[in-house]
Amino acid sequence: MQNKRLAPVMHLLFPMMKINYSIISSRQIFCHFFIFSLVIFFSTPCLSQMFDESSGQIWKVGDHRWTVEEEYRFGKWVDENIMEDFFIRYKIPTDCADVPYAVRWIYARIAHLPAAATTKDGKLIGHWSKNWKHLPTHSEWHQDKRFRAALLCLISETWTGTLSRDTYPIRISPDSITPGTLLAMDRGHVGIIAHVCLDGSRAHPLQTWESMLPVKIRKLILRDFFSPKPEWTHPLGLVKFRWPIFENGEWKYPSNKEHPFYSEEQYQPAFYKRSADFVEAVAKRIDSKEYDPMEKMSKVMETTTRLLKDRIPIVMAGYEQCTKGGCTEGSDLWEIHNTMSGDGMITLLMDHLSRIIESNRLDKEMVKKKMESIAIKITKDRSITFYDVYQNCSWFSPHPKDSVETRWGMKKCEMILAQIHTAKDCIAFIERIYEKKDPKYADFSIRQQQEILRRLNEELRSSQCYFAASDISGHQGGADRVAEINLKRK
Repeated sequence: MQNKRLAPVMHLLFPMMKINYSIISSRQIFCHFFIFSLVIFFSTPCLSQMFDESSGQIWKVGDHRWTVEEEYRFGKWVDENIMEDFFIRYKIPTDCADVPYAVRWIYARIAHLPAAATTKDGKLIGHWSKNWKHLPTHSEWHQDKRFRAALLCLISETWTGTLSRDTYPIRISPDSITPGTLLAMDRGHVGIIAHVCLDGSRAHPLQTWESMLPVKIRKLILRDFFSPKPEWTHPLGLVKFRWPIFENGEWKYPSNKEHPFYSEEQYQPAFYKRSADFVEAVAKRIDSKEYDPMEKMSKVMETTTRLLKDRIPIVMAGYEQCTKGGCTEGSDLWEIHNTMSGDGMITLLMDHLSRIIESNRLDKEMVKKKMESIAIKITKDRSITFYDVYQNCSWFSPHPKDSVETRWGMKKCEMILAQIHTAKDCIAFIERIYEKKDPKYADFSIRQQQEILRRLNEELRSSQCYFAASDISGHQGGADRVAEINLKRK
């Protein structure tokens, strides 16, 4: 095994050795010192490796190499620095696979560590590449024109299909699943672990940052861990980036099995033996603690309240910037001020809260009072309660041009009515265009819209909405009050 291959493994093993100095013999001391000296000798780069770096390469790494400790530092950096607007702030376009590649390369550039990637045509590029030697560099990565040009090339030349060449499968445990770990959900989508939560305050201990097609400058989407069962035929699931090493005058990857977290356990049937699916099996491995239902409910409510309070200035800034127009969906301003990712996480947490309450048969009156005691001050002179959000968060608007009331689901009845009208218009359009031309398609599409109408009418019946009958049916009539609210969240 060459010098760089030996270093990570020994670096992992030696800090874990516990030595009883009262009984250790002088021979043992000598042996440990001798072995340690060999490790230092073999893991120290030769002078030619240290000093033969070209001034034209993307960045220099010197004698810096990936170790277990560097992986943990990388995870800490991801946890603290990657936010939903990260790629907007630095004006970097992404789709799903671009996020893990870009995050890894940016950290490696900051820490002067090796980084590599396999392109669509099978070539290995990395920090050593000289294609951009004509461009100037800078001490700050985001002002480094050479690095930014290489990063944009990386984004265009890699995709989810190249990840299997640049990553290796890992064991499922708290020490190996850290922020920055990749979750390859299928052949067409990948996310990166954003946070690892070990206090029961989330629906799942792992959250992921994700992007989507098409490639554009956008906010990242924060989601709870979700993935189908991975298959070894196309190495998916939870994986980490391989460590580039310098050997025989060139940069290359060691084999997957030479990496410290390597394991194929997630592909084995035994991994799922006592779990309903891959998602549950991973959750149990990462955080196996059984939480008291009241404690769990309180923790989830605390997390959700924090997200709601974080949402307040985003909504206000969007309203001030976009209320007069200029924030059409998909525009740069819309990408900056929309709350789609955060709203999705809030809705998911509220659903999780509902399941905790229902499955543990918690006292609903007690829960309601607890929720009503939490005030969310959405403007200087207006507050809503946690219970209001619990009932209406599905009707939050993510669009920055909408009124503050609409953004917070306070225009729920009007939004339901608007969607009812839209569904009816769709049915009329389908009947007019496709009923004679393609009756089967027309019948299928109309049934879909009728199901949407059924659900919307169900929502009306469970909400305190007042409309003129003409608003609902299109015919003149008296006021129509829909049924009292159901305390069970829809």
